[in-house]
This record gives sequence, structure tokens and C-alpha cells, in this order.
Amino acid sequence: MKLSKIDLSSIIAAGHKNGQLNLLIDRGEDIELIEIPAPVAAYNGLQQVADIANRESNLTTQIPASQPIAMLPVNSTMAAAIGYDPEQQILQVEFATGKIYQYSDVEEETWDNLCEADSIGRFYNYQIKGHYNSRCLDDSP
Repeated sequence: MKLSKIDLSSIIAAGHKNGQLNLLIDRGEDIELIEIPAPVAAYNGLQQVADIANRESNLTTQIPASQPIAMLPVNSTMAAAIGYDPEQQILQVEFATGKIYQYSDVEEETWDNLCEADSIGRFYNYQIKGHYNSRCLDDSP
């Protein structure tokens, strides 16, 4: 069997409907929906890969509850707003989908770089996603 290295970090979401595998892909400033003819088994396989990766990376952990973080609206197709608590080093991201995630132990320099980035989505994908422990806030949609 030949194995190939693949990077799936730009895939935001996946679904399956009417024989089509639907992938929502973050292209930096744009989000693209790709539809690929595929059996539902392809979608189920992607779900299994995601479950294994999340379980083994142990990057989704409990972050202690904190005071509400002030959020700044951003011009991004990926995120609606971002915020940072420098005392607890918690970055909070409200995605365009409405989901809100917090990332722990984020250095203030990373926050500054995120705020100055030409593309919030691209910076998030390469510098934050998968690099910090995270949790989804329960009260987000």
C-alpha cells in the first residue's frame, strides 16, 4: 500500500447529501463549497479520521471558565469576531457559523499578529488551529 501525506486543515466542515460529499474549504479570505460524487461511506470515513485525530491530538480540553472576553468584529469570511484575555492568555474566536471557541496559553504576540494579519482565516489555520488547547463554548449555536 502506498501512503501519501495530506493536509486537511483547510476543511471547515463536511456533509453528505444526494450522493454528494460536500466540503466547506477555507481559502483564506474566501470559503468555497466543493461537491464531489461519493458514497456516504466516504463521509463516514472522514468523520472517523476527524474523531481519531481529535482524540489522539488531545487538543480539545477543558479550559477554566473565565470572565466574558470583549470581542472585536473582524472583516473575515471565517470569523465574525475575535477577543483576547491577556491575564489568562485566552484567545476567543467567534466563527462566521456562530460557534465560539476559546484557545488557552496563547501568547500576546500571537494575538497581536492575528490582529495585524492580512487574512484572519489564513493566520488562524496556520498559527492557531491545532497549536493550542481549545474548547467550544456550550452556549454557542
